[in-house]
Amino acid sequence: MGTLKDSYTSFLKDIEANIKNKEDLDYIKLRFSQFLDVVLDQMDYIMDYRKEEVEKLEKKQKELDEKMGKVENIVNHIEKDIYSEEGFDFEIICPYCDYEFVIDVDEDKTEIECPECGNTIELDWTGDLDEPQGCKRRLLLM
Repeated sequence: MGTLKDSYTSFLKDIEANIKNKEDLDYIKLRFSQFLDVVLDQMDYIMDYRKEEVEKLEKKQKELDEKMGKVENIVNHIEKDIYSEEGFDFEIICPYCDYEFVIDVDEDKTEIECPECGNTIELDWTGDLDEPQGCKRRLLLM
């Protein structure tokens, strides 16, 4: 604003030096002052509008940052939510006695003994839908 004030002062000095008629000088000063008031009012309006827009953007950015923080928290913990800390458990229903029990997934094991009846149950980790010998098995996420 210092430059604007200096330019205004310089303008007034210039017209005072070059306009000899007092009435013309006063008229030009009045009209220029009125014009300058309109320009300054418009500048104030624009500055206020821009300030409001910046405040809206800052508020929206804060909301987005909060949402992003929530998403990051979910993403950072998604593995824990999907997989239990103990790993996968496999629920088995014995085809001989219908006893249900849970074992840890161990793809190296090919058979397990039913803790109820003692019969051996063959394990198929391929995920084929065709269950051998009526064996009912399902995977549980615990």
